[in-house]
Amino acid sequence: MTEYRVYALCYGHRTGTRGQHFLGCDEHEWNQPHPTAYYVWLAVSDNHTVLVDAGIRPERAGELDSYEPPAKVLSEFGVPATAVNRLVLTHLHYDHAGTVADFPHARYVVQRQEYEYWTGPWARRITREQWLLDGEALEFLGNAGQRLDFVDGDLEILPGLSVHLVGGHTAGMQVVRVATAAGPVVLASDAAHFAENLEDDRPAPLVHTMTGMYGAFDRVKELAGPGGRYLPGHDPVVLDRFPAEVPGRVVRVA
Repeated sequence: MTEYRVYALCYGHRTGTRGQHFLGCDEHEWNQPHPTAYYVWLAVSDNHTVLVDAGIRPERAGELDSYEPPAKVLSEFGVPATAVNRLVLTHLHYDHAGTVADFPHARYVVQRQEYEYWTGPWARRITREQWLLDGEALEFLGNAGQRLDFVDGDLEILPGLSVHLVGGHTAGMQVVRVATAAGPVVLASDAAHFAENLEDDRPAPLVHTMTGMYGAFDRVKELAGPGGRYLPGHDPVVLDRFPAEVPGRVVRVA
């Protein structure tokens, strides 16, 4: 069985409020500061170097502290952008798909449902969705030709690495399940922004469908299995919970 080494790479931080990340806040809790980290994830086997998500491009990163483009963080870790042969996009928000063009040898993997939503009529009519989209990244993917692989649902895209359609946060949100020597790791991305979202059954307000968000929580737990590991999309605790490979930037998860 193919096993991977899995890393979380932090490319920036900001401080928001709890009301931006948790439903049901009263007026006092809403305004409490809440730190947010921004990640991409790396899964490496003997034959494949897989990046999960592509982060924010520099032109839209003004709100972040200590920002570095994901490709630079990878390079500092000793992995050149040219080594990435798969780039799985969990969804197409600007902070997860922005630098797709920086990985010239990658094949891009996205749920067909996600791509069709953002290129279809509905997203263009919703002001919030236009803010969340990176139009340049979407245009690049549209011109990627045979390097763009669409998935319909759940699929093992490489031995030991599978994608799973969960929805909720976006129309075609997917999570990634990776086989490691320590057991499965689920890269939840924004299916759960923070561990607290999932553990307290409390979604973030920014959702495509609320019922889908709860269903995504259940699916992440199911895929991780008893005692399994999952990585939320924006939780700074990840940097403290796992051994550092590059202090403040890269930790090894499994």
